[in-house]
Amino acid sequence: MMDLRIRTFEEYKEKYSQSIREPEKFWDEVAKTFFWRTPYSKVLEWEFDTPDVKWFVGGKLNITENCLDRHLEKRGNKLALIWEPNDPKQHFIRWTYRELHEKVCQFANALIAQGITKGDRVVIYMPMIPELTVAVLACARIGAIHSVVFAGFSIASMTRKQKWCSRLMV
Repeated sequence: MMDLRIRTFEEYKEKYSQSIREPEKFWDEVAKTFFWRTPYSKVLEWEFDTPDVKWFVGGKLNITENCLDRHLEKRGNKLALIWEPNDPKQHFIRWTYRELHEKVCQFANALIAQGITKGDRVVIYMPMIPELTVAVLACARIGAIHSVVFAGFSIASMTRKQKWCSRLMV
């Protein structure tokens, strides 16, 4: 696997410049580090008059396989997620790639058991906790379209917002 880490600001500027000068070559190099279920036949197909822009034409991948599965063999026991709570009395959470993969697969199977399939829409209403990552990745894993609704608003603030919106609509 090619090392795509950028270690210096100068290296960043060079990579950025290359991405602008030669976008197809640049993104082809990046994309070759991914696991593709079906390889793409062309990096970029574009026509700006319509506009019609297609990246990685004909290619199919599952992003969760690239986020998790491909790391299991060599990095399975390394940290994939570190969560620090806002409340210092709460305990932090650290999951390895293997642990996160297991949780994502388990939740993906729970979604399937509820009848959720590829193309279905799922709204995720959760606070900023590690399980939010699991839910998002589980939806992506089965091909469900997800939307995250920020759950940090209290019922009282939501009620005030609804009243305010109602007054605007009258």
